[in-house]
Amino acid sequence: MSEASRLKSTVYVGGLDNAVNEKLLADAFLPFGEIIDVTIPKPELLSSQDSHRGFGYVEFEGAGDAKEAIDNMDQSELFGRAIRVAPAKPQKESNEGLGSKTAIWETEGWIAQHAVSEEDRLSAQEAQHAPIPSEDPMQSIDSDVAGPRFEESTR
Repeated sequence: MSEASRLKSTVYVGGLDNAVNEKLLADAFLPFGEIIDVTIPKPELLSSQDSHRGFGYVEFEGAGDAKEAIDNMDQSELFGRAIRVAPAKPQKESNEGLGSKTAIWETEGWIAQHAVSEEDRLSAQEAQHAPIPSEDPMQSIDSDVAGPRFEESTR
């Protein structure tokens, strides 16, 4: 099964009670079609007292079964808690998005977009070392009063 078709036949189930395990989750979704796999991710912290992270994935044999499960199980109750059932999203790679282990400026896309060419760098250096004009910008003012001139109207 291709990755795209596998993703279409997988549903995300959120809001799970700690009492729910993979067998109970599979039993709850069995009426909607043949189940290939059920996964409930464990907590990342070893010190956590929870048995899982509160969500799971159910992979069906066909995309139609997954759609049927979403239509019938979203906002239903499982062990006293309303669960959210939605199409699964592809897993982000470890180097993208929040929680990335790689600094943004170390990714190729960012470098390509924000890199400064050698020509731009040289022109910036020339601008820094250019002599400052000695002209006084206020030199062209005829009077000591700054601001617009109002002509007196005759009555």
